[in-house]
Amino acid sequence: MKKISMMLVMAVIAAGIWGITATQAAAPGAFAAQEDRDCTLKTLRGSYLFAASGFNIVGGVAQPKAIHEVLDFDGDGALEVPFVSLSVNGTVSHPPAGSGIYTVDSTCRGTLVFNNGPSYDIVADVRGETISMFQTNPNTVFQGTATKFRH
Repeated sequence: MKKISMMLVMAVIAAGIWGITATQAAAPGAFAAQEDRDCTLKTLRGSYLFAASGFNIVGGVAQPKAIHEVLDFDGDGALEVPFVSLSVNGTVSHPPAGSGIYTVDSTCRGTLVFNNGPSYDIVADVRGETISMFQTNPNTVFQGTATKFRH
C-alpha cells in the first residue's frame, strides 16, 4: 500500500511539472498580449470584490484574518470602500466605510493604501479584471484577489 501511495505522489508531481512546463511553453503568446498594452490608473475603474486571508502576528503568535470587501476604483487614483466584512482571530466585524489611494505603472504593478489602514503591493491584469494584492505592513501575512463585478 505504501508503494502505491508513493507512486501516486510521484505521478502527481510529474503531472504538475509537465503542466508547468507546458504552460511556460505556451506563455510567450499569452504574456505578449499583456506586454503590448500598458496599464494606467484608468485600468482600475469600477467595483471589485476583494477576498483575502492570512494572519496578523501579535506577540509572536499568528492570529487568522479573513476579509471580504467592496472596492470602488474611480480610474484616477482614488478608491472608496462602501462595505467590509472582517474576521480577526474569529471575531467578525463590519468596520465603517473608508477610502484610499492607489498607483498603477505601465507594467500593471502598483500600490494601494487605505486611509488610516493597511498598505498593499498590487498587480493588475492589463484588462483590469483582477488585482492580486499583498499586504506590506509589518507583522502581517495577508494576500488575496480583487475581482471586478461591476464596470
